[in-house]
Amino acid sequence: MSEAEYESVFDLPLADRLRALPSLLVDGALVAVVLLAQLWPFLGGPVGWWGVAMVAGSALPLLWRRRAPLAVFAVSLLATSLYDLGGPEASQPVWYGGLVALATVASRSPRWARLTALGVATALGLLAVGSSDTALRGLILFGAAYAIGRSARTSRAYAAALEEKAERDAERAATVERARIARDMHDILSHAVSIMVVQAEAGPLVVRSKPERAEAAFEAIADAGRDAMQQLRRMLGVLKDEPGTRTPQPTLADLPALARDVAGLSVSYSESGTAATIAADSAVAAYRVTQEALTNVVKHSGADSARIQLRWETSTLTIEILDDGPGTARVLPSGGHGLVGMRERAAACGGTLTAGRRGTGFAVALRLPVTT
Repeated sequence: MSEAEYESVFDLPLADRLRALPSLLVDGALVAVVLLAQLWPFLGGPVGWWGVAMVAGSALPLLWRRRAPLAVFAVSLLATSLYDLGGPEASQPVWYGGLVALATVASRSPRWARLTALGVATALGLLAVGSSDTALRGLILFGAAYAIGRSARTSRAYAAALEEKAERDAERAATVERARIARDMHDILSHAVSIMVVQAEAGPLVVRSKPERAEAAFEAIADAGRDAMQQLRRMLGVLKDEPGTRTPQPTLADLPALARDVAGLSVSYSESGTAATIAADSAVAAYRVTQEALTNVVKHSGADSARIQLRWETSTLTIEILDDGPGTARVLPSGGHGLVGMRERAAACGGTLTAGRRGTGFAVALRLPVTT
């Protein structure tokens, strides 16, 4: 065990500390305690070598109790049964070794081994004692040891189930996070590349017809690329370990800049109602959905202009993206992109998204819940 691991043990609750220690160390300490407890009665009278040997024989095998619990129980029980062959001793010890061995069988062995050990212990206890009081005491002790072992087994099973559930939850969260990152990267790159493609395709025409606007087209391509790189750095920054390098995800406050920076399309932005508060993931979803909708306008609609309308209501924030293009239904790829991806984003935040023809163009409407 390394120094760091050793120090971390003492930050845990007592039960967890014991579980974190090496098993041989724990079992060695247990053997020492059992030996001391069983030898204690001999301090008041003569000590016979046979009795001491049998006491040791019932305790020392506990070092192997985890590897062979049933065999250790059998050896311990045999030593207990042979104790009286050495003649009368100073006192009859309590056979803690057998009790610990039985508890281990109950905790770590299959059902048939548990029932066999319990039955043998009960039978020998009834046959080996001379009074009903002693028999009753033995049955109570063996029953308590068995119950403690079963309780430990149940606790371990419960802890294992909790750990397995935690692993499943972590895997599920990682899957959701990977899907979110994939959507964000798609939205960022799709938006930037679409603008770059539109400007690049228009570039030759502009150079021939309006040379003075060629520089603006190239600047739009460069701006789109730089903006994509900045957003990717900002998005991936949250995955880094260094808190100082993290930058916030986009929010509603970034929507006006998004409208202003769309190249090749005139986009207006308006906001009405009393601003309220929405969840952080809803704000990111609002930005990404708006970005994806504008990308679709650039790629598919042939529109000259678009509008972003943000309306605050009592319990809902509605964001509409409308264009003046032909208004044909644009069926976009599934698998987390396009309209399907936007609907998934909305649903993940408890919102809804609708899209379809409106007037002379196409409209996308995102509705998100307002935090109360």
